[in-house]
Amino acid sequence: MKLRTRLALSLAAMMASTSAFAQTEIQWWHAMTGANNDVVNKLAADFNASQSEYKVTAAYKGSYPDTLNAAIAAFRAGNAPHIVQVFEVGTATMMSAKGAIKPVGQMMQEAGEKFDPKAYLPAITGYYSTAKGEMLSFPFNSSSMVMWVNKDALKKANVAEIPKTWPDVFEAGKKLKAAGYDKCGFTVAWSPWALIEQFSAWHNLPLGTKANGLDGFDTELKFNSPAHVKLLTDLVALQKDKTYDYSGRGNENEGRFTSGECPIMLTSSGFYGNVKANAKFEFAAAPMPYYPDVKGAPQNSIIGGASLWVMGGKTAPEYKGIAKFFTFLSDTDRQAKLHVESGYLPITLAAYEKVKASGFYNQFPDRETPLKELTNKEPTENSRGLRFGNMVQMRDMWSEEIEAALAGKKSPQQALDDAVSRGNATLRQFERTANR
Repeated sequence: MKLRTRLALSLAAMMASTSAFAQTEIQWWHAMTGANNDVVNKLAADFNASQSEYKVTAAYKGSYPDTLNAAIAAFRAGNAPHIVQVFEVGTATMMSAKGAIKPVGQMMQEAGEKFDPKAYLPAITGYYSTAKGEMLSFPFNSSSMVMWVNKDALKKANVAEIPKTWPDVFEAGKKLKAAGYDKCGFTVAWSPWALIEQFSAWHNLPLGTKANGLDGFDTELKFNSPAHVKLLTDLVALQKDKTYDYSGRGNENEGRFTSGECPIMLTSSGFYGNVKANAKFEFAAAPMPYYPDVKGAPQNSIIGGASLWVMGGKTAPEYKGIAKFFTFLSDTDRQAKLHVESGYLPITLAAYEKVKASGFYNQFPDRETPLKELTNKEPTENSRGLRFGNMVQMRDMWSEEIEAALAGKKSPQQALDDAVSRGNATLRQFERTANR
């Protein structure tokens, strides 16, 4: 009996060891930091604990541009990850990388996993689908831009209401500066996204032709309009005494808000986790400001954040594991919880309805702000989204021109004219490459 028991135990141990050894590993590269990095790691851990066939390994690869560049380099070297998180403006670049990606709709179908694009928020589905409706990537941390406000600072500066228009923001910034916030009355993160991309959509102004590139790569930029010039002109004037203060090209200086240095900041709704964890004041997420003299404004915002792209060249078992992970992520309860905890949007309609039915938005109305911005009005060709090639490089160009204007090296008109001209040259180069 003892021998038989020992043999049985030994066999069980061998089977457990073999089962663990046979796990299919799925590498997931991402760009999440702080509280959102914790969310990513927990999702991977929860999926791994839910089954034994697959193991998702999450790895931080730097900023959004860094993660995109790392994935492209890894693919060329033949060792790409299975999943890579790519920010929304990298969509055209990923679409044109023939052979580098596996369309998510196709993968889910081949793996036998239930997948209905109509289950996801329409603003998100449209952004990551072809003109024929084929989903190319999996929605993950979708967001929109909101205006984060330090309510304690507004009270101190005798600003009675949260600003709604750009003139209101300018006036509030002056009062905040006079109240002791002398380093920064207001600011923005992701400058090109805030001052060019979202500004255009929110005011129903064309960022480019062909529905901002969604209807074809042969698009031309158009964001040197009088309204765009007016915004930059106003910011240049306010930069001189720090009523407005530039905070960089990305989100590297979001801490200026949570530290209390800048009482008003436009940035992603996905910033919520960090604000909640670090702000020592009462805060709110308000809609983006607008110019009331621009006809029809505000229109609707466009999504930000990122989606998950599946890389090409993997095995059928690996794709099956990825598909199961995506099904896991789409779970209604999980999406509702993610939305409530992270500030990112619920990617499915069912999750949105679940959170709404729970009364959460009655208690925390500003948490619905980005969703209301996205659905403020029926999207137009100017506000459906955007799809420009080499967008990472173009954002750097646009930032350079914004910086030149703020430094007094160029007039706002010249800076935006040059941003458009340089961007169009880049688009033509991308068009030639994409059509090969």
